[in-house]
Amino acid sequence: MYTAMNSAISAYQRVGVETGIESADPHKLILMLFEGAQEALAKAKMHMHHNEIAEKGQMISKAIMIIDHGLKASLDMNAGGDLAVKLQALYDYMAYRLLVANIQNNLEIVNEVSKLLSELHSAWKEIGQTGETQTAIKAVAV
Repeated sequence: MYTAMNSAISAYQRVGVETGIESADPHKLILMLFEGAQEALAKAKMHMHHNEIAEKGQMISKAIMIIDHGLKASLDMNAGGDLAVKLQALYDYMAYRLLVANIQNNLEIVNEVSKLLSELHSAWKEIGQTGETQTAIKAVAV
């Protein structure tokens, strides 16, 4: 019974995410990437506390993939100028730090990257609320 319920919940969440992606504007897509990376790191921390090494590794790898293949890949280096260059360096730093955190099972590093993602997420969310979205979106090619 629990497995069937868990499967149904997962299917519902998947449909919700897919629907959200299909209807999202570029600003919302970037917010979703930040949220996905933060969620993966929160799960990684939980697995670290429970000494679940394989699951921790999967969640850190997921966060790295979102940072590298989502956030970093969405940068438009031509239109984004200096901001895009700085974000690219920051994303590279975060991915590297997460790799070290995974190898060393270091919760402090995961917290460091989680804090950086949270700050960027807040700034990106604020940009959407102030109407400066078009200026900021020039740094990304979504």
